[in-house]
Amino acid sequence: MTIFSADTYICDSEKLIASSKKTAQVDNKVIYLPGTDCVVRPKVSLAGYTSYRVGGPAEWYVAPRDITALEASIRYAYEQSLPVTVLGAGSNLLVSDCGISGLVIGTRHLRHSHFEEETGLVTVAAGEAIPGLAWQAAEHGFQGFEWAVGIPGTVGGAVVMNAGAHNGCIADIFVSAEVLCEDGTLRTFTSEDLGYTYRTSKLQGGKNIVTQATFQLQPGADPAVVTATTKHHKEHRLNTQPYDKPSCGSVFRNPKPYSAGWLIEQSGLKGYQIGKAQVAPRHANFIINCGGASACDIFNLIRHIQHNVKEHWSIALEPEVKMIGNFKMA
Repeated sequence: MTIFSADTYICDSEKLIASSKKTAQVDNKVIYLPGTDCVVRPKVSLAGYTSYRVGGPAEWYVAPRDITALEASIRYAYEQSLPVTVLGAGSNLLVSDCGISGLVIGTRHLRHSHFEEETGLVTVAAGEAIPGLAWQAAEHGFQGFEWAVGIPGTVGGAVVMNAGAHNGCIADIFVSAEVLCEDGTLRTFTSEDLGYTYRTSKLQGGKNIVTQATFQLQPGADPAVVTATTKHHKEHRLNTQPYDKPSCGSVFRNPKPYSAGWLIEQSGLKGYQIGKAQVAPRHANFIINCGGASACDIFNLIRHIQHNVKEHWSIALEPEVKMIGNFKMA
């Protein structure tokens, strides 16, 4: 069995990779997975499933609502020799205009949460939205997750990439994660297993799927106080970052001791535009969709920024956004 998130690569063709012989036999037909209420659908547009609001179709798309349906989806991919791409909230993702071959598994319906009032342990499913979880923690009087309220992703993606903001990150509160491994078994991974560093973990680019995670927060605080702190972090994000237009959040990792936004701004690129994709005037480490942008516009703007920062500062900016599919250089 092979489970992976497809890598980005550049090509001169904008055609999808041809389907395998097995999938061709059921092309354009809805597939009902036995023993579940799960449906595999062909040629589903992914633009509505990413925060950039761009991207072509998934060759096949499925959105399981529980672990049984998730396992059935993986078995189907294995039986049909399909590569698998996992899609959470699509908030840190750029899907090419060509789309994605194989089976795309959307995890946004995998939702449940459990708060242990005495210990402060919180266990949540991979599809839970990070901002919603931050507000829930505040309502319970649990401290330690206030910083995450402005992160527009899901728990699964946050665990994989060690999401962070306001000097906090997932690694600071992470206890363990339940992971569906490529051999079909469920395993529990600890922080030591994941080898967390800045915005990455050993799960990134791997073949395993996070199904749920447990975090250690601090219980017993006044919910009103925690809510006020959470609200402050939210307002700060809204005041300093462009949330009025589609984006993926920060595009590049910060190459310490610099910030990527400062390097881009000092390179004279704030407001620079390719097609309908623009370096945000409010925050240079954001690329926004001004309306009608293509994934190709965004991709070429990313490459333009990298080239110019390299020319000005001899620093290679590393994308934080994950790019999936075939992209054509301008």
